[in-house]
Amino acid sequence: MWQQVSDCRPVLSDWSLFAQGLLISTLFGRLFYDSWAAALLLTPVIPVWFVYQKKRQIERNRRLVGIQFKDLLSSVMTSLKAGYAPENAFLEAERDMELLYGKKSLIVSHLVRIKKGIKNNVPLEKLILKMGRDTGNADIADFAEVFAVAKKSGGNMTEMMTGTISVISQKMDVEKEIDVLISAKRMEARIMNLVPFFIIFYVSLTSKGFFEPLYHNLFGIIFMTVCAGLYVFSYLLSERIVNIDV
Repeated sequence: MWQQVSDCRPVLSDWSLFAQGLLISTLFGRLFYDSWAAALLLTPVIPVWFVYQKKRQIERNRRLVGIQFKDLLSSVMTSLKAGYAPENAFLEAERDMELLYGKKSLIVSHLVRIKKGIKNNVPLEKLILKMGRDTGNADIADFAEVFAVAKKSGGNMTEMMTGTISVISQKMDVEKEIDVLISAKRMEARIMNLVPFFIIFYVSLTSKGFFEPLYHNLFGIIFMTVCAGLYVFSYLLSERIVNIDV
C-alpha cells in the first residue's frame, strides 16, 4: 500500500488515500454529530481529500525530480567531458540513475521516454522541455531552453551545465535549510490537527452525555458545523504555513 520514494518519505497509494478520506468522513460524522447518517452525508469529503492529497503528491514529485535532475546533469556532464555527444550522454546517464535511485524512480521513467524519443529522431532539447512541462519543474524547463540555445549556437555544453548545476544546487540548499528550520513546527502542526478529535473522543468516553446538548438538535448541528468549518480552515492554514515553496 505504500510506494517508497528516494527521499525516504512514503507516498500513499490511491487505496490508502481513499481509506483516509473514509476515516475522515466517519470521524467528523461520529464525533461532531454523533450520527452514522452524518458520516454517510459527509462521504463527498472522500474525493475532495483524494484530489487534495494528489496535488500534494504532485508538488512533492516536482521537488523530488528536481533533486534527481541535478544528479542527472552531473552524470551527463561527466560523459560530455569524456567526449560523448549530448544525446549519448543522456542515454548513458540512465544507467547511473538506475543505480542511484532505482528503476522505478521518477527520473528513470522520464529518461526512458527521452531514450524512446531520441530513437525516433526527436530533438533532445524538445524532449527535455517536455520533461520540464510534464513534471511542472521550472528548473528543468529553463535548462531545456538554455540547452537549446547552446546547442544551436555551438556553445560550451560542459560550462553551461556546470552553471546550471550550481544554480539548482543553491536553490536546493535554500529549500533544505528552510525545511530544517520548520520541520519541528510541521510536526507540531500535525499533532495539533489531531488534538480536537482526541479531545472530543476522550470527553465523550469519560463524561457521558457531556456533548448531548450539541447532538440531534438544530442549534447543536449549526454549532458543530461552525466548529468543523473552523477546524478545516485551521488545517488548511497550517498546511500553507509549514509548506513553503522556494
